Order: sequence, then structure tokens, then C-alpha cells
Amino acid sequence: MLDAYRRTGADPPFGDPRGYHGVGMEGHYWRFTHPATGAVVIAILAISRDANGRTWAMASLAAHPGHAVRSATLPDAQAAPRGLQLRAGDAFAADARTLHIDLGEDARLDVAFTDPLSWPRRMFGALGPAQVVPGLSQYWHPWLLRARVAGRARVGAREIDLDGAVAYAEKNWGRGGMPPAWWWGQAHGFDRPDACVAFAGGRAGLGPLRTTATALVVALGGEVQTIVRPLRPLRVAVDERGWRFAGGGVEVEAHADAVRPHLLPVPVPHERRRLDDWAPQHLTGTLRLRVRRRGRTVYEGTSHLAGLERGRGHLG
Repeated sequence: MLDAYRRTGADPPFGDPRGYHGVGMEGHYWRFTHPATGAVVIAILAISRDANGRTWAMASLAAHPGHAVRSATLPDAQAAPRGLQLRAGDAFAADARTLHIDLGEDARLDVAFTDPLSWPRRMFGALGPAQVVPGLSQYWHPWLLRARVAGRARVGAREIDLDGAVAYAEKNWGRGGMPPAWWWGQAHGFDRPDACVAFAGGRAGLGPLRTTATALVVALGGEVQTIVRPLRPLRVAVDERGWRFAGGGVEVEAHADAVRPHLLPVPVPHERRRLDDWAPQHLTGTLRLRVRRRGRTVYEGTSHLAGLERGRGHLG
């Protein structure tokens, strides 16, 4: 019964969304930010099911400085239904504490995580009560809000030392792949090292019903606050001027700073292929955060190493 329920994309109260659901696309994303050097590395593994129900995967690495993006389409991948255990041949292996990627001589990453701040044990994940609703077009959950990193990466011609960087990881999943339009962001690199911001939103729905949904997560130390629209009031403005959110005592304003984005691929699950250069993600934007409690500002700070994205899914 539980497995059949999770195949709809939903998770029960106090469930673990990291495990494999078995829907059309399940995307795993890691981001490594090194405030001391300004380096940023991202890693993606999307496990999809084609029209015949067979699994395949898309893996990518990208890094700043530079604009190198390296991607591969992999014929098969495995994921455990509980916890986080991912493997795609010799190209990819991941669990809650390690990540290994080998897409060729100029696309490799080997890292380990310590001192994690994982998603706190709560009744619901990042989407709140919506996480238990079967059949939503999109789900999202940031399961690792902060961890210390040890390891290295190579993306293109650049070798990147990630010792001392901070890690973030999330999962998004849905029946048909990416939504028609979405916005996303994540930031470490504030003057307060234990601060983290993550948000995701777009056009989502259940069957023919559609709405504009956004989830905003802010972690300060061990305190994690989540604001989910439309369940709670949250002002959202995402356009050519930037990304702006306000609600629940949290204000976020982000800008891409005219930095050329990395063009990332997205999977087309049923067709067993990927669309390259499709999702423009800025690896080093500016994000300003202000958190107020009972009319008093408890934190205000800025990161210049924010990841920011406005994307569109496969419409064909």
C-alpha cells in the first residue's frame, strides 16, 4: 500500500521524500559553494522512465569560474525506495554522505559531507501538507540545507578544490518531467555561515487544476522556516527585474547581476532524451535576505554566490 501511494509522487506524514517514488522524472541536485575562493560547482542526476517504463538517466556537472557544462545520457540508473542510494553504472554513485561522478576526463567530482544540517524531522516536507497529496504535477524537497565538504571536482579545463566548501542538496519530481515554467534559487555565502536560503516555484497542479505555487525555505543555525504559497500568504514577483519574495517575516530579493547563465539540460522522460542548453541558471547572483521576528530584525545579509534560475520545460 505504501509503495503504491508513493508511486503517485506523494509521501506520508513523517515520510522521507529522498527515496525513489517511480514517477516519470526524479531529479537530484547538489550545489557546492566555496565562499573563500568564490567557486561554485553543481551536480545533477535525473532518473526518468520512458514510454515503456524503463529507467534511464541524465547527469550533469557545471562550475564557476568559467561556463563549462558537461552532461551525459545514461542507459540505466538505480535508486533505492528508502533513504538516498543512487547509482548509474560507473558514472554516478551517491548517498547521504558521499557523491561520485565520472562523466569523462574533464567531468569528475568526488566529495564527502560532514556536519550536516538535514531537513528537520517534521510531519511534512518543504511543501507542507501538499506533500501528502497524490498526483501533483511537481514536488520539491531540500533535504540537505548545509554540510561541510571535502573533495575535488574537474569541469572542463578547471580543477576545483572543494575542501571547506558548503553543500546543499534537494530533490524534485513529477509525472511528466519539468513544468512549463518555473523559478528556483539557493544561497549560502552570507556573512553568517549557518544561513541558507532555498526556493522553488512555478505552474503546478492536480489534474486539470493549475495554480502558481512557491515554497521558500530559510535556515538560520538549526532553525528552519518554510513558507508555502498558496497555503500561506507569500508575495511572489519573478520577472526580468529579479526574484522577490515576502511573507512570514522573511524578505528575499535576488538579481542575476547581468552574469551570463550556465545553460543546463533538462530531460524529456518519455522520449529517453535530453534538451541541452535549455535551463538558464546563474551560478553567482546576488541575494539579499532579511528575517524579522515580532517586529525585530534578527538577521539581514547578502550573498554574492546565489544560484538563480527562471526556466521553461519541454513544451513539445
